[in-house]
Amino acid sequence: MESKRNNLEINADILRVAQGGALKTHIVYGANLNFEVVKGYLERLIGSGLLRHDPPRYYATEKGVMYLTRFNSLVRCM
Repeated sequence: MESKRNNLEINADILRVAQGGALKTHIVYGANLNFEVVKGYLERLIGSGLLRHDPPRYYATEKGVMYLTRFNSLVRCM
């Protein structure tokens, strides 16, 4: 049985989907979350400067892309 994803993995999934700009629906399906759960993550990522909302799309910021790059590097080392 696979373990649940942690917050770092979910953040990375959202940022990966939003790299080129994504609607909330695309993020929900791409990150395999529901609308209620994704709402909280989007708020936290925007508040942290990792994601920006330019309605109707969400975009990974430069800081968000850096997070994603470092996250992927750490995963490869494991």
